[in-house]
Formats: sequence, structure tokens, C-alpha cells
Amino acid sequence: MTETALAEVMAELAGLEDPKIRAVNEKHGDDHGVNLGKLRALAKRLRTQQELAGRLWRTDDTAARLLAILICRPKAFERDELDAMLREARTPKVHDWLVNYVVKKSPHTEELRLDWSADPDPVVASAGWALTTERVARKPEGLDLAGLLDVIEAEMKDAPDRLQWAMNHCLAQIGIEHAELRERAVGIGERLEVLKDHPTPPGCTSPFAPVWINEMVRRQHKGREAAVSRAEPRPSP
Repeated sequence: MTETALAEVMAELAGLEDPKIRAVNEKHGDDHGVNLGKLRALAKRLRTQQELAGRLWRTDDTAARLLAILICRPKAFERDELDAMLREARTPKVHDWLVNYVVKKSPHTEELRLDWSADPDPVVASAGWALTTERVARKPEGLDLAGLLDVIEAEMKDAPDRLQWAMNHCLAQIGIEHAELRERAVGIGERLEVLKDHPTPPGCTSPFAPVWINEMVRRQHKGREAAVSRAEPRPSP
């Protein structure tokens, strides 16, 4: 991929910049003004281009890094590359997309999960907790779930915002997915009151763990009941 091609993509990103979108994003710590739908459309047109993705990442531009994440080949990165990229990803959107779209698809996920969870940098540690939450939901075998609840109970209340949010998500996921630990998870949430007063838009579920857990469990039960109802034989007309 030539420097000219990189310049063309950067120019296209600059053309997508919208001051109103930037103003909204900056309130959340994201310094870009590109509509994400248009960014995804550009990524779809470019398709997978690992070399271009690397060049875009090295620009240190947030919109370019988001595009790089969308067009990269996740399994092509070495463990140390992903570690370095995460430590460079200081804006929330780049951090979240890197973890969810790249690291979760990497063969190095588990090694990074363990290393990041114990990292003294709370932003890096939050990535480790995000990967742990994924395992709680999809592959909990081998996890010490009760031990995770111990750590959450002891540390979540005073954790920095990004880390606190990730730990709270893990707490909720344990309560949602593991009925034998649900009562304890709800109890921890009620005692710590983390995100209890977090503003929640109409139609959205509160991130306060007890509310979150109970609502998701209710939906699961409702879905199972509907499935059973559909499977029941109907009387002939």
C-alpha cells in the first residue's frame, strides 16, 4: 500500500468530519467527528487491508485508528503488538473497538486477559476485565467465579471510572449467567451501589447491577416461555 493511498484515505476521512458529531463525541472523551455508519461504509469498500490498517494506526488519529480496526486482520497480530496497541489506545471508542473487534478474535486472548487484569494501569486492567466478562458469558470453565466476586466486592467501589465500569459489567454477567451466584452478585451490587444513580435513557436498562441482572433474567425467562409455547402442540381445527 503506497503513501499516496494512505493520503487518499486520510483525505476521505477528513471529508467526513462533522463538527456537531465531534462536539458530542468529545463529551465522552473521543476526539473525532466522523459518523460511524459512514466510517463502516468506507471500511466495507476498502475491505481487509492489513498493511493499510497498520499505516492508519500509526497516524495516531482516532478516526483513522477506528478504520484500521475495521479493515485489519485480527489474527495477524502478535501478542506484543496487541499489548502495545492497547496501551496506545487512550480514547474510549478506540479502546473498546480494539478489545471487541480485534483482541477477542486473537489467538492471544487468554494470555492478554490474564496479563491485563493484573496491570497497574486501570485503563489496561479494564481491558482484562472486559475479556473476563466475555469468558464468563461464553466459556466460564476454569474461571474462579466466586474469586472474581471477591475481587469485585473488595475493589470495585473505589476503582477509577473505566475500570469500575468493566468490573460492574463482569458482576452483572456473573449474576445473569450463573444462577448459583446470582443472589450474591445482586447483594454485592446493592451494598456497593455502583452506578445506582447513573442516568439511563428511556427504553434502556440501567447499568446498576441488581437492576441489570434482574431485567436480563426476566427477559431470558420470557424468551424460554415463548419458545415452550410455540413448541406445544395445537389442537386441530
